[in-house]
Amino acid sequence: MVGNVNIMSKTTQKLGINIKKIRAKKHMSQSDAYLKIGMDRSYFSAIENGKKNITIEVLNKLANALDVPPRELLK
Repeated sequence: MVGNVNIMSKTTQKLGINIKKIRAKKHMSQSDAYLKIGMDRSYFSAIENGKKNITIEVLNKLANALDVPPRELLK
């Protein structure tokens, strides 16, 4: 089980890094992104910092807000 936690942690961290990179490339502030999604600021920040596990539904909302396919966030 500990191994799975490490894998999940790395995945959530990578997701957060990708969101930040794509958002910055599109010249979007954090508030631009979370307001577009209708998400709480602290929740969005936790996702970008790799501290939150998200659902596929949230992944899709993030991808739509950033105008990229969901797979782009998981690379």
